Amino acid sequence: MSETGKTRILVLGGGFAGMFAARELRREVGERAAIELINDVNYFVFQPLLPEVAAGSISIRDAVSPLRRLLPGVRVRQAMIYDIDLARKVVVIFQGVQRRYVEVGYDHLVLALGQQIDLSRFPGLSAHALTMKTLSDAMALRNHVIDKLEHADITTLPEVKRECLTFTVIGGGFSGVETVGEMRDLIFGSLHFYPNIRKDEIRILLIEFADRLLGELPASLGAYAQSFFAKQGIEVMLKTGVSEATGTAIVTTGGEVIGTRTVVATIGNAPSKMAEKLGLPNDRGRIRTDRTLRVEGYSDIWSLGDAALIPLVDAPSARHDYAPPTAQFAVREARHLAKNLRATLDARAPDPFQYKSKGALASLGAGRGVAEVYGIRLTGFPAWLLWRTYYLSFVPGFATKMRIGSQWLLDMLLGRSTVQTGTKPSEGTRYVRYRAGDRVFEEGNRSDGFYVVTKGLFEFTWRDAEGKVNRREIGPDGHFGERALLIEGLRTGTVRAIEDSEVLFVMAKDFQRLARTLPPLRDYFGNYLEHSLNMQPNGSPKPTGPDAG
Repeated sequence: MSETGKTRILVLGGGFAGMFAARELRREVGERAAIELINDVNYFVFQPLLPEVAAGSISIRDAVSPLRRLLPGVRVRQAMIYDIDLARKVVVIFQGVQRRYVEVGYDHLVLALGQQIDLSRFPGLSAHALTMKTLSDAMALRNHVIDKLEHADITTLPEVKRECLTFTVIGGGFSGVETVGEMRDLIFGSLHFYPNIRKDEIRILLIEFADRLLGELPASLGAYAQSFFAKQGIEVMLKTGVSEATGTAIVTTGGEVIGTRTVVATIGNAPSKMAEKLGLPNDRGRIRTDRTLRVEGYSDIWSLGDAALIPLVDAPSARHDYAPPTAQFAVREARHLAKNLRATLDARAPDPFQYKSKGALASLGAGRGVAEVYGIRLTGFPAWLLWRTYYLSFVPGFATKMRIGSQWLLDMLLGRSTVQTGTKPSEGTRYVRYRAGDRVFEEGNRSDGFYVVTKGLFEFTWRDAEGKVNRREIGPDGHFGERALLIEGLRTGTVRAIEDSEVLFVMAKDFQRLARTLPPLRDYFGNYLEHSLNMQPNGSPKPTGPDAG
């Protein structure tokens, strides 16, 4: 129970499933429960609008809403979820600038962890493909497309120009179809700014492994989408996959090499890493629940959304017997979960979840779309208008609805901007200065990077197995922080500046890539960690053994 005596309900994840679950729980049991939501960012992303953000038809801020505004009465905590101790009913998180280790208890746990993107099965795709999952993905795609147009307009190398003007989207589902349509509108709507690029030099590809587009919709609507794309100059390649990718080309499963510097992957959805590591009943990483949305075998753990495998019938035997991972179902699941949790608190039996899809819609760009609603099929402008009306009504917040509606109107009248938005990625290395007494990190923190001392002096303190505090100093040319990065642990001690000092800071991923790939560094750190567990820097034995984090 919480300090107020209320039942503690902890929601993990701030996507459609998590945000709506927290909101519905507040309505159903808010007077009796302390509800908290943990998410790695403090905003909710309206994912269906990400292709429009990428294409510039709406602004970045209007595809997101602050969780604190959407969830009055719910405690929102921005933090990284590290682990879940099911036996102790505790969620381990890292929060704040220092990535401080914190444990949050619960009475009921709601898992809305969503999915991640895993392109590791396709050589080169992880390194060279853009994705469309987050707000930063949409910003990156927009900047990338404009960058390729800028490059193509000034290059004098024909091959480079062809590669810059070849845009490839992999995946013919809703996300792929909507992304390629919006990307096409951005490209062709911007060409009047680039006098050295002709329309016939643009090549846009949509690659789908299945034998048709939009497999979730009737075949006739998929055929309409393919026909419309052909008229718009978008090449659709069916029964085709990608076997390899580089920075300048892709290789299809048919062996064709296509020169391209833009690859957008809307495939590769996979369970979140946290869902995989929990050890809960799962099917290929999706957490198995019963029909009440409780995780199989648990009375206090619930799951919904993309992370959950929710049966719609008592004896499921086929794919359609389970709830699909869509926003429409996630919202309905959230409402049902809140009612069932209220029933549980009232000592009543929860009800089985049942819901039938009302239909599906997809925008094809250029004012056209496809839709199936209550069995009625629509194509062209009416379907596109219905798509925009539906999602505009779905967007949380009246002010946001008004801004999006006005931006859509201005987009039709004035066209789109080719300004690149956002900031450039931060440097992988940088110099950081500390004053005497400043703390760099402390024991138990999550690792953020590797430190090389260039000036000054630092103190590293740690506790041995008997609890005795040990101390050593690290001066110029010394380093610290490698153990937590290479052994995948937490910080084993605390580092403070003894005097005014400076370090070269290397971001965690950059250090790991170098130290594990470059043989001299790999050998050096392998030997260093082996010896640092038992030796002091001057060669004398240590009382115990951890190095500096």
